[in-house]
Amino acid sequence: MRMLAIAQRVRAIPLVVSLLIVPTRFLPSSIASSVATQDYDVVILHGRVIDPESKLDAIRNIGINQGTIQAITDDQIIGRITIDAKGLIVSPGFIDLHVHDMDEQNHRFEAMDGVTTAMELEVGTADVDRWYAERDGKRLINYGVSIGHIKVRMSLMHDPSKALLPSGDATRRVASEAEIEKMKRHIEHGLKRGAVAVGFGIAYTAAASHWEILEMFRAAASFGAPCFVHLRHLGDKEPNSIQALEEVIAAAMISGAPLHAVHIQSTGGRATPRLLQMISEAQSHGLDVTTECYPYTAGMTAIESATFNEG
Repeated sequence: MRMLAIAQRVRAIPLVVSLLIVPTRFLPSSIASSVATQDYDVVILHGRVIDPESKLDAIRNIGINQGTIQAITDDQIIGRITIDAKGLIVSPGFIDLHVHDMDEQNHRFEAMDGVTTAMELEVGTADVDRWYAERDGKRLINYGVSIGHIKVRMSLMHDPSKALLPSGDATRRVASEAEIEKMKRHIEHGLKRGAVAVGFGIAYTAAASHWEILEMFRAAASFGAPCFVHLRHLGDKEPNSIQALEEVIAAAMISGAPLHAVHIQSTGGRATPRLLQMISEAQSHGLDVTTECYPYTAGMTAIESATFNEG
C-alpha cells in the first residue's frame, strides 16, 4: 500500500491539538543535541519517545517550533510551554485505516487514543465533494475517504437502502457492460476529486462479476490509488476466502493497483493462516499487498446484507 499517495490526498486539520498531529519525521538524537540549548515554543520532557521509522525507543526531550519538531534529545531544553510526559509514550500520530462513523464524538475518542488521522476506506462514498464538504471545519483530527464501489453501485442501480450497505439491486443484479463503464468513470471522477483510495465490499455486491471488479482496479491503478477490499467469500468452505483473496491478488497483479485486504481474520476464519501465507508469498514476488486485523475474533454486519445469502 502506498501510504505516501494517501497522505498527499488526505484532508488535514490545521489544529495543534497534540504533539501527535505534527506532520514531521523525528530527528535523530545526534542531530538534536546540537540545538538542545535553543529555546522552543513547546517542549515535551521525559517522555518515552517511540518512532517506528527510525526505531527509536528511549526517554527523550522534544523541542517544537512553529508546529514542527526541531529537536529530540536527552539534554535539558527550555520552552515557553512545557509538558511533562514522564511515564507516558510520545509517538507520531496513529492512522486508523478502517473507520465508518466520522462524527465528532468518534473523532474525539480516537484523538484520546492517539489517532490523528481517520480514514473511511472500505465502504467509502459515491460523492467525494459532498463527503468532504459535510466535514470541512468540523473535525478534531485529519480524515480521508475512498470512492466506494459499493456506494457507486448503489447510486447507479438506485438501491433502496438508506443505510451503509445495499439491500436491493446493488447486491443482486449483474451489471451490464455499459453500467460497468459508468462505474469506472465514476470511480475515476472520485479519485480526481480527492478520494484517497478505491473501496470495495465485494461480499455485499455479490452479483458483481470478476470483470467488473478488475475494471475498478484498473481505474484505481490509473491514479496510483490503493484498493481496500472486503473479500467476496467467508471461511474455508468453497467458494471460500482463499478463492476470494486469489481474485483480488490477481486483479492487483493484472492492473498494477496496490491491494489492501481488510479485516483478514473475520473473512478468513480458520483459513486466516493460509490467507496470511498467500499475502506473504505475493509480497515476496514484488506485489504491493497488505492486510489488517482487529484485536478480537468477533465480527458484525447488517442482517439484510448479501453475506448471509451464502450457503
